[in-house]
Amino acid sequence: MIDNSKELIAAAVKKMTDAVTHLEEELKTYRAGKANPAVFNNVMVDYYGNPTPLPQVSSVSVPDARTMIIQPWERNLISKIEKAIMDANLGFTPQNNGETIRINIPPLTEERRKDLVKKARNAGESSKVSARNARRDCIELVKKAKKDGLPEDVAKDTEENVQKELDKYIKKIDEILAAKEKEIMTV
Repeated sequence: MIDNSKELIAAAVKKMTDAVTHLEEELKTYRAGKANPAVFNNVMVDYYGNPTPLPQVSSVSVPDARTMIIQPWERNLISKIEKAIMDANLGFTPQNNGETIRINIPPLTEERRKDLVKKARNAGESSKVSARNARRDCIELVKKAKKDGLPEDVAKDTEENVQKELDKYIKKIDEILAAKEKEIMTV
């Protein structure tokens, strides 16, 4: 029975870790004033009728802190990539020369920075909800196991341990959000 409680905690911890990883990946796509190719990870390009992430149909390079260059692997994708970037509403205006797309990164306005911070906080709250759901699922399984003969003290210890894990992950999410907010608000 004790191994079972450790497995329950391990499963909950894995879900909490996944929530934190997802948050980190999502926050990478938020533009913070510097050129970062990760902002295009969620931009979908119509590639022969299939929505495909931009990095899978082109290479994105960063020659300097305020410029990105997108080199499509097929020349006929240039207009589709430009349309996808405009539709993604990233605040960029793509310029093409027939072979590549150049993007100059404009400085973020105060309003846009505040919007990005709000969006980051919403993503952080979603991650916290996912972590709390993992704890809730674990506690429900412990209660079922208690009905099936799990000793009450083991059940209580398991619930306390999963709560401690949740607290660690909530703190980690808060730290990630604070760092991203600082990065976004730095002019």
